[in-house]
Amino acid sequence: MAPISLRNVQKSYNKNAVIHGVDLEIVSGEFVVILGPSGCGKSTLLRMVAGLEEITAGEVSIDGRIVNGVEPRDRGCAMVFQNYALYPHMTVAANIGYALRVAGVSRPERERRIEETATIVGLSGYLQRKPAALSGGQRQRVAMARAIIRQPKVFLFDEPLSNLDAKLRVQMRAEIRKLHRQLSATSIFVTHDQHEAMTLADRIIVMNDGCVEQVGTPEEIYHQPATRFVAGFVGTPAMNLLEGEITETGLFKDAAGNMIPIGGGPLTSLAGRKFALGVRAEAVRLIDPDDLGALVGIVDFVEELGANRVVYANVAGSMFSVATSQPASMQPGKRLGFKFDPKDTHLYAMESGRRIGNLV
Repeated sequence: MAPISLRNVQKSYNKNAVIHGVDLEIVSGEFVVILGPSGCGKSTLLRMVAGLEEITAGEVSIDGRIVNGVEPRDRGCAMVFQNYALYPHMTVAANIGYALRVAGVSRPERERRIEETATIVGLSGYLQRKPAALSGGQRQRVAMARAIIRQPKVFLFDEPLSNLDAKLRVQMRAEIRKLHRQLSATSIFVTHDQHEAMTLADRIIVMNDGCVEQVGTPEEIYHQPATRFVAGFVGTPAMNLLEGEITETGLFKDAAGNMIPIGGGPLTSLAGRKFALGVRAEAVRLIDPDDLGALVGIVDFVEELGANRVVYANVAGSMFSVATSQPASMQPGKRLGFKFDPKDTHLYAMESGRRIGNLV
């Protein structure tokens, strides 16, 4: 196990900056997931920790040692890639033990550790097979075993499950989390899949355009998104966001003129300023559109999820969703009413995108 520290880490390609001064502290034995859309810089950040990308500015420290100029093989990290990168002509056993062979480990010791590692990842019965005779999930286990056998201080995962089908991804997520509990190594896992992030992480680092938007537990990221980007990126469906302004009475007035109470009470000091009001789909309930205080919307479509469904409607010119178990009698074009508790609302500044709780 080893703590990892990033201090003002920056990366530029010529004059094009792609990582903008990232500061992070990852404690020993923690499982951290870097989450973000394609092109946000998450894999680049991981590769700088691994030593596969040169750092333009700042410092990376692993287990108390600054490793900016240290070769990847000497950093105590093992990396699992999206591409399994197995040697097709070698058996599973040879693939797993290749790093030990290169390091000059004796054959008896090598075979002992190969068997031990194969047992950990459930590959004991496959050691004499070639990669072509394995399923995608089994190949990914070989890639993980190859990392585990080195007994690293740090595991780095670069979107390792992207090539697997949905069922295998769920299975492999459970296995990766189980392995982490067994090995207790510090782990950084990169993904664009929020389900992977929420199920695997002790903490999530949400990135956007080379910057860290928020760092927190899965519960904090979901229930207290610090920025409008996080609110819109994390959650299925995404958080509902209505644009409007604060009135002189401290209520939120949306584009259709609806007056909406805000959690925390009237905010008269912010009167006249533009904000986005956010509320999760599961916090919204359906009511009669003619009831007092109802937000009125027109149904666009209904997404069936088995026991439940998500209704998408147009409210004040914005897409608005509600998660419900009510019968799906809501056809496109139907008029619906929506209501939610003020305590379930979030307010985001239009200029900075920061949550109002971070401004006052």
